[in-house]
Amino acid sequence: MKTLIKNATLVNRGSQTKAHVLIEDTMIHSVITDLSHIADADHYIEAEGLLLLPGVIDDQVHFREPGLTQKGDMYTESRAAAAGGVTSFMDMPNTQPQTTTIEALLAKHQIAARNSLVNYSFYLGATTNNIVEIEKADPGLVCGIKMFMGSSTGNMLVSKTEDVSAVFAHAPVPVAVHCEDDSIISRNLDKYKTLYGNNIPMRYHADIRSEEACYASSARAAELAAKHNAHLHILHLSTAKEIGLMQQVPLAEKTITGEVCVHHLWFSSNDYEKLNWRIKWNPSIKHEKHREGLREALITGLIDIVATDHAPHTFDEKQHDYTSCPSGAPLVQHSLPAMLEMVKQGVFGYEQVVDYMCHKPAQLFRIDRRGYIEAGYYADLVLVNPSSSFTVNADNLLYKCKWSPLEGTRFSHRVEKTWVNGSLVWENGTFTGQQNALALQFKR
Repeated sequence: MKTLIKNATLVNRGSQTKAHVLIEDTMIHSVITDLSHIADADHYIEAEGLLLLPGVIDDQVHFREPGLTQKGDMYTESRAAAAGGVTSFMDMPNTQPQTTTIEALLAKHQIAARNSLVNYSFYLGATTNNIVEIEKADPGLVCGIKMFMGSSTGNMLVSKTEDVSAVFAHAPVPVAVHCEDDSIISRNLDKYKTLYGNNIPMRYHADIRSEEACYASSARAAELAAKHNAHLHILHLSTAKEIGLMQQVPLAEKTITGEVCVHHLWFSSNDYEKLNWRIKWNPSIKHEKHREGLREALITGLIDIVATDHAPHTFDEKQHDYTSCPSGAPLVQHSLPAMLEMVKQGVFGYEQVVDYMCHKPAQLFRIDRRGYIEAGYYADLVLVNPSSSFTVNADNLLYKCKWSPLEGTRFSHRVEKTWVNGSLVWENGTFTGQQNALALQFKR
């Protein structure tokens, strides 16, 4: 089966190029820059005036399956991903049961093979006693080891120096770390509980899970990873201070890499008054100076990739007081539109967004033949209309939890079509019924 996408503006490898793209079965057959040449195909799609991007690769999501499917599941959240132009995800291990054994990891692969609309991979979770499982991780199949050096949803804390060191020493793949210092957080929390009890105003979340708590943990992770010559990948950077730990060298040469999430680029602490529990994340959304510092660090190449930390909770769960309200929010359906809105605002360029969300995730994790629009690569593609606005509301949300911190936001770019391995899964607001997702493979 051949599909020709005609007259699209390709955003790829730092430039915009007018071209035709021929898809044959699961792969990109050719990119045709001679617009007078029209290749033979079974289907033709006119893309004049539209942007054709590589599919987004999100290296941090919580799709909640198994065990927490009241919040989300592999089917519902992968549908939301496809509608938002995300064609590959890497899912976290704090499910029930936790993904801390190879057996549990393979079980998640089986669920995804049945139910996911987009490509998938899974982190193996680190604990204080599963080094044998970590050593067995297949570098060609496992995206990374996830280690919580700060407590968050799921109670998988690894904090003792000897335990953290053991993970870095034995991991055959990148170690992706949630960095927050629990002792600092506990001290801050006690201060505000003395003042407010459990009903702490949500705006103090930025002070409780503070810059100091993040930096202390990130600096410790960097120090211990260096001792063991490990690849440390710091997740959801949220402070300007942590940027000082990043390396100003080409990505292929880095031993410490960093990810920033869309919400830390979009929101600031000024938004707590209006959005309250909707923007309670760990690490917290902080002062505007941190947002500006993170944006600049992306532009200069100190921070490498943009992801979501998509973490849905039910609406009822989020209504609890501060100490009982879980941290996290759904974002995977709107990460690309939000980043493209920042292009319109003059923060980034189209080429930069594709670099942060497509090219660099593929390079950092050494994903086989994804992240670029090139002949011989898998046909994971997103067709975006840059002149078709829409407003996020309850009627167009696809998350199982049916709420979003972005409700009421008007975006200027709309995802019109999404292909996964050559199959058109999302088209003009509807799902096509096609499903052709594959497990990500890594060339390590």
